[in-house]
Amino acid sequence: MDFVMAEGFRTAMHVVGRALFGGYFIMRGMNHLMKLNNTSAYVASKGVPAAKPATTVAGVMILLGGVFVLLGWHRFIGAGLLCLVSLAAAILLHRFWQESDPATKGNEAAHFLKDLALAGAALLVAFYSSPSWPGSLGG
Repeated sequence: MDFVMAEGFRTAMHVVGRALFGGYFIMRGMNHLMKLNNTSAYVASKGVPAAKPATTVAGVMILLGGVFVLLGWHRFIGAGLLCLVSLAAAILLHRFWQESDPATKGNEAAHFLKDLALAGAALLVAFYSSPSWPGSLGG
């Protein structure tokens, strides 16, 4: 049997991928909530109304989504939360098309594309959430 297709290797890839993807969002969510004043000030500077409540809700969504995906528990809901918050961040916070400074425009474009890529990855997680996941809590 081909090494890449060996079940143990595939299981390890799945668990490590979940840990990396979910772990990223867990850390981002904790950062949002632990540094709420700084993060909400940044969000307010981007013109988002009710920045502190919006940042709090986003932080909770990010944290829960990351935990759900990491544990493989209610993974469709978790992936949905991550997709929604990633799309919102791209559109509301990284409007590169409004920037005139080339360096700022490039930085915002990179963050915009990163958030779109994360939203796309979350959609893939949601799509593959129905079959049984190895090492998961189910759901």
